[in-house]
Amino acid sequence: QVQLAEVGGGSVHAGDSLKLSCITSGHYSGFCMGWFRQVPGKEREGIASISTDGNTEYAASVKGRFTISKDSGKGPLHLQMENLQPEDTAMYYCAAFFNSLVKCSTAALQRGAKWGHGTQVTVSS
Repeated sequence: QVQLAEVGGGSVHAGDSLKLSCITSGHYSGFCMGWFRQVPGKEREGIASISTDGNTEYAASVKGRFTISKDSGKGPLHLQMENLQPEDTAMYYCAAFFNSLVKCSTAALQRGAKWGHGTQVTVSS
C-alpha cells in the first residue's frame, strides 16, 4: 500500500521560492504523480503532473514558474515554485496512481488517485 506525505510548505513573501516534496512509501513501478492545490471554498486545482517516462503537464496558472520533478526509483516527487504570488496561497497536495494503462494527467489523477494530507503554502504581499 503506497502512502504519500508532503513536506516543505510554509509562509513566504511575494517573489520568493519554495520547494515542496512528496515522500512515497510502499512498492510501485509505473506511476503518474502530480500536485494539486485548494483554497477553502474553491475547487481543487490540478497544477502539474509527471509520468514514469518523464512527460510533464502544467496548468496555465503556474507554467513557467513551477517545475515538477521526481527523483529516480522510489525517490520523492518535488514541486519547485518560483516567483510565488499571494494567489498561490493554498493547501498543496500530492497525488499518485500506479496504472500504466491510463494516460497521465491531472484530470486522470483527479478521477482516481492516492492523496497525501497536504501542506500549507502562504504567500504574503
